[in-house]
Amino acid sequence: MAVAFAESETKKNLMRAFAGESQARNRYTFAAGQAKETGMYVVEVLFRYTADQEKEHAEVFYNHLKEAAGENIVVDGGYPVDLADNLVTLLRKAQHNEYEEHDPVYKKFGDVAKEEGFMEVASSFYQIAEIEKLHGDRFGKMADHLEKGTLFVSDVKTKWICLNCGNVVETMQAPKNCPVCHHDQGYFIRLELSPFEN
Repeated sequence: MAVAFAESETKKNLMRAFAGESQARNRYTFAAGQAKETGMYVVEVLFRYTADQEKEHAEVFYNHLKEAAGENIVVDGGYPVDLADNLVTLLRKAQHNEYEEHDPVYKKFGDVAKEEGFMEVASSFYQIAEIEKLHGDRFGKMADHLEKGTLFVSDVKTKWICLNCGNVVETMQAPKNCPVCHHDQGYFIRLELSPFEN
C-alpha cells in the first residue's frame, strides 16, 4: 500500500538508521582510540575502517530524507553503550550490534519501506543489511584471532570490495559504480588485498 512519505514509518526508520549509524561511527572511533592506546594498530585500523563505512551508510539514509528537509523528526530507539576495558569484549559487542542491524532491524525496515511503496529505500536497507553482516563477521574474525593468538593469519579469497562502504561483489571485473554508495570503480580492490576480509 502506497503511503505519503511525510506520514510514513519509513521516514522515521530512516532517521533511526541515520542515528544508529552515526552512533556506531562514534563508538568505533572511540574503540579505535582505545586500541591505539594498547598498541594494537590493526584493531585500531579495523575500527576506523568500519567507522568510515558507517558514516557512508548514515549518508545514504540521510539522503533518502531529502523530502523531509527542514523538519525535525522525532523518533525513539535504543542504542548500545559499549564500554569495556578489553578489546576482545569491544569487538564482540560490535559484532553483536552489527548482526542485530543486519537482522532483524534493517531487514524489517526494508520490509516496511517496501510495503509503503518506497522501493529505493527498501533496496538501501536490504543492501546495507548485508554489509552490516559483513561488518559483524569482520569483528568476529578479529576477536577470534585475538583469542587464538592468530591475529595476522588470514585466508586468501578472490572477490571485489568497495573501500568506501564495504559492499562485496563476485564478478570478473569490479563494477563501474558501487550499487550501494555509487562511488566509482576506483574504490574497489580485490578482496584478497583488503586487510580485514581474509
